Amino acid sequence: MKQNRRNFIKTSGLLGGAVLTPGILTNSFAKNINIIGDNKKMKLTFKPYTLELKHVFTIATSSRSTTPVMLTQIEYDGIIGYGEASMPPYLGESHDTAAKFLSKVDLSQFNDPFKMEEILDYVDSIEDKNTAAKAAVDIALHDLVGKIIGQPWYKVWGFDKTKTPKTSFTIGIDTPKVVKEKVLEAAPYHILKAKLGRDTDKQMIETIRSVTDKPIVVDVNQGWTDKHFALDMINWLDEKGVKLVEQPMPKTQIDDMAWLTENSPLPTFADEALQRIPDVIKAHGVYSGINIKLMKCTGLREAHKMLNLAKSLDMQVMLGCMTATSCSISAMSQLAPEAEWADLDGNLLIGNDPFEGTLIVDGKVTLTDAPGIGLTKVRAY
Repeated sequence: MKQNRRNFIKTSGLLGGAVLTPGILTNSFAKNINIIGDNKKMKLTFKPYTLELKHVFTIATSSRSTTPVMLTQIEYDGIIGYGEASMPPYLGESHDTAAKFLSKVDLSQFNDPFKMEEILDYVDSIEDKNTAAKAAVDIALHDLVGKIIGQPWYKVWGFDKTKTPKTSFTIGIDTPKVVKEKVLEAAPYHILKAKLGRDTDKQMIETIRSVTDKPIVVDVNQGWTDKHFALDMINWLDEKGVKLVEQPMPKTQIDDMAWLTENSPLPTFADEALQRIPDVIKAHGVYSGINIKLMKCTGLREAHKMLNLAKSLDMQVMLGCMTATSCSISAMSQLAPEAEWADLDGNLLIGNDPFEGTLIVDGKVTLTDAPGIGLTKVRAY
C-alpha cells in the first residue's frame, strides 16, 4: 500500500502541472510548437444544444427525453479544440447557468495553452460549482493542446490503447415489452447496465434475463434505503449474474453503506456520493470502487488525478458519463486503458450527435489515433 501511495504522488500531477511524456514530442509537435507566442491569444466560444434521446430515459427518481448541453470551442492560431457540458437535471445546471458561467471565462489573458494547470485553476476559481460548464472548458483545452502536439491524450499519458475495457450499455427502467426491445437493440454490446431503484427491480432483471444471459451491472441511483433489504437484493442479483452494484443506497447513509459493502458478495461503486478529488478519500472504506464522471469533476484534469488516487487506494474505477455527444465520450475514453469498467454509452443513446470519435467495436472501447480527445468528424451544429 505504501508503495502504491508513493507511485500516486509521483504520477498523479497533484503536486505540480501536467507533464507531457517525452515520447510524444514528435515532428508534429516540433512543427507546431512555434505557434506559441506573446501575440497569440485563446478565444472561447459556446453554443447551446439539446440532445434528443432515442428512448425516454427513466431512472429511480425521474424520466426525460432530452438533455441540454453546451458545446464549446477554444481557438488558438487557427486550431480549434472542442468541448461539451452535458447537464442532466440532477446536476442543477442549465443552458442559462452554463452561459452565465462561460461568459465570465476570459482565456485571452493566457498566451500559452500548455499552461494547463494555471488556466484550469483559474477556470475553477470563478465559481464554486458549475462543474459541467468547467468541464466544457477543460475538454476543449485538452483537445486543443493534443492537436497542437499532434497526439491523442492516451498517448500523452503513456497508456496502452489495447487495454481498454468493454463498455456497458444502459437499459432504463421501463415496461417489460420495452425493456426486451432495448435489450435486443443492445445486441452489439456485451455488458448491460440496468437502472434499478423502484418497486419493479426484480421484474427488470427477470425481463432482461428472459432474452439474454449477458453480464449485467446495475445502478440503483440511491433507490434502496434499508441496508438489510439492499443486502437481500444484492444476494439475489448475484444469483442472476450481476457483476456490480452502483450507488445502492443514499449517499448520506455512510455507515449503512460501509456495512453493506463489507457484507456484499458484489463490489459496490460510488456515483452520487462522488464528485471531486476529496470524495475519493471519503469513499475509501465505504465503497469498493468509484464511478468518475467528467461533468461532476470539472473535466479530464481532475478525472485523471481521481483515477490515480483511487488506484493508490486499491479501489476499482469505472468511467461513467451522462447522455452526451461523442465529444465528452471520446474525451473520457482517453482514460479507459487504466479503468476496470466503462459505462461510456451516452452518445449511443441519442439521435443527433454532431460529432464522431471513439468507437465501440465488438462492445469494446476502441481508441483512434486522432489527436486531442480523439474526435474524427465534426458536423455543423
